[in-house]
Amino acid sequence: MTASLSPAATQVLTSLLESRTGQQIEPTRVWRIGTALKPLLRELGLDGFDQLVAALVGPNAASLADRVVDALLNQETSFFRDALVIESVATAIEQLDTAEPLRRVRVWSAGCSTGQEIYSLAMTLLDRGNFRSASLPDMLASDVSAATVARARSGQFSQFEVQRGLPVRTLMRWFEPAGETWRIRQEITRAVKFRQHDLVDGPMPPGLFDIVMCRNVLLYFPQAVREKVLDRLARAIRPDGLLVLGAGETVLGLSDAFAPCQRFRGLYRRQADARFTFAA
Repeated sequence: MTASLSPAATQVLTSLLESRTGQQIEPTRVWRIGTALKPLLRELGLDGFDQLVAALVGPNAASLADRVVDALLNQETSFFRDALVIESVATAIEQLDTAEPLRRVRVWSAGCSTGQEIYSLAMTLLDRGNFRSASLPDMLASDVSAATVARARSGQFSQFEVQRGLPVRTLMRWFEPAGETWRIRQEITRAVKFRQHDLVDGPMPPGLFDIVMCRNVLLYFPQAVREKVLDRLARAIRPDGLLVLGAGETVLGLSDAFAPCQRFRGLYRRQADARFTFAA
């Protein structure tokens, strides 16, 4: 198999990803296309990326395009990634729950990948002892990839995935063996609703959220798209609600709807008087 990536094929594949998801692949990271798509080439018996591009206008173009986009999306995640952030969010939820006991706290993990983040949060809340599975916050998790959402909803993870950042005690308490994999117990999976969602252009989930976690997602968008996504997220968060971004992400210079949160370091508070730039 000849798997060299021509400029023409690069243009088609990067344009496909951007048109479907808003994400861009920087010129310095074009190598990732080959790494991500070579397994698909082998599976389809194609000799190179030019053949793959040609197949994108063939009879099975739509389903193939879905598979190409899924492969190109960066779904890097792990359990308890940046554990201190998970702890901060759990503390914020507990305090919100204490302040307004009659209203169920709503949390959205946007760009959830295979769900490790929202599952880590649920396990943390239960381990702390202030929640039971039936009283956990209303938790939604979404991703642009239907295949990734299906994996997240299954709650089933490989040995490698559960070994990354997951304490043995937590594994024994909240997972059960399923052949060569591990499955999260129903107390956790029942608490999280998963849905496919496009952060850039998809209709936003109904209602307002107290906390939105959108970590390491904005990194892959150009600035104009980051501004649009932050505007859309601000509309989905209650006044004085919280936005959680990745360590390398910021709202500075992108949105006036958020300000650094004084109570929870590294989190952003949605301004009560937020003004929006983009049409709803």
